[in-house]
Amino acid sequence: MPFPTFKPVKVPHVFVVLSLIVLFSGLSTYLIPSGVYQRHEVQFEGTTRNIIVPGTYRPIPKHFSLKGLLIGDHAEDKAHPTSILGFISAIPKGLNQSAALIFYVFIIGGVFGIIKRTGTLDALVYTVFDLFKNSRIILVSSLFIGFALMASLLGIGGELIPLIPLLIMIAEGLGYNRIFGVSLLVIPFHIGWAAALTNPFNLQIAHMVSEVPLGSGIGFRILFFITTVIFSLLFLIIYGKRIWRRPSGSAIDENNSRPDIDFQTKLESKHIWISVAAFFLLSITFYAVNKMGWGIIEMSGAFLAVGIISALIGRLGEAESVNAFIKGLEMMIVPALVVGFARGINVVLDEALILDTILYYSANVLQKYPEIIAAEGMYIFQSMLNFFIPSASGQALVTMPLMAPLADLTGVSRLMAIFTFTCGDGFSNIIIPTNGILMAMLSIGGVPYDKWFKYIIGLFLFLSLLAGLFILIGVLTGY
Repeated sequence: MPFPTFKPVKVPHVFVVLSLIVLFSGLSTYLIPSGVYQRHEVQFEGTTRNIIVPGTYRPIPKHFSLKGLLIGDHAEDKAHPTSILGFISAIPKGLNQSAALIFYVFIIGGVFGIIKRTGTLDALVYTVFDLFKNSRIILVSSLFIGFALMASLLGIGGELIPLIPLLIMIAEGLGYNRIFGVSLLVIPFHIGWAAALTNPFNLQIAHMVSEVPLGSGIGFRILFFITTVIFSLLFLIIYGKRIWRRPSGSAIDENNSRPDIDFQTKLESKHIWISVAAFFLLSITFYAVNKMGWGIIEMSGAFLAVGIISALIGRLGEAESVNAFIKGLEMMIVPALVVGFARGINVVLDEALILDTILYYSANVLQKYPEIIAAEGMYIFQSMLNFFIPSASGQALVTMPLMAPLADLTGVSRLMAIFTFTCGDGFSNIIIPTNGILMAMLSIGGVPYDKWFKYIIGLFLFLSLLAGLFILIGVLTGY
């Protein structure tokens, strides 16, 4: 099935792009009114979360002054537009707030440097290549569907960032390119979040806030999940075939270089034990994240343990292990900093208190339209808001207290309001530069954002239309 593509457009470096977005966000704080909703605390799976209280929005006047323009000027009970100093310091603040994820990215690079030095990656890729060289589609489909199910059922995605270097090596070993390898995780991860079946980080929170029993309308969601996976997988397979037939026509110019893989490395017992140890520790990590409340810090520690065990099993000396770890760290400098730059955008908007205003006026506009238009508008609103709040759980806690009663007013079911949220959150995250996880994945994979945008925009638009169609069907059938 053909998907629309666009002619190449020269885009500045990702740091420049994100800095310009921070600047634009700062300027918007002078134009968009400030205001806040009251919030109250609730307990969800042992974690305290803040939920907005509908009907409590109040505008807050802005304080303007020359001092405020230059370095910031505090005034009691007033909002403060971004100053020049605030713009300059937004990115350092973003780096500080994203410290845990940034160091996770660094550790991923260092540990993969160690595992690469042991020869395990080369041996695994050679083995996979040898097993599936005549059935590439089976391997690609299995990985794609598996990652989509993990995201849809368990909310697993960010935890799999360490697999990107391996997926790229597998993709290149099978004759594809680097962007194909990144897509093997990025696309099904976001598809799974959009078509969530039991995802605890977006769907379950949205159900809880909306006071809708979990599991309601699951048949509709299963159908949507199957449909989106089929079309998205088809998109990737078609792209892969194009790479095979005409490598220079791929979405990223890699000069047709061969992958950095030693195809003479055979699988040895040490490679098997390193793989088993890594799989065991990562399995424990996935369980702990979902059942024990582990976060990025604990995940970083677990993955660091994988590196230490790999060095011991691979019999790397102290100097060799450290050198391999440092080499891996060096490759992650740009990916780590990208996460902080993206976070700087949220810093500017949060400090100026304009996000609640966007919520308030958007809800007021949507309630004036009939149910079909209101439902489609909810999806568009959630997709756009995701640019400012790329966190799924954060967006659910901010928007669903408003969208649920808004659905009642417009005749849309609360189930449909939840559906528009998960679709808006999942699909838009595949393309927005404020999504730190996406930018980290792309940077680790060595895929420039402008190349990714050109490559993925057609699929994003198609999936948006598909979501709109399902929303229409859902409203007409009383979902």
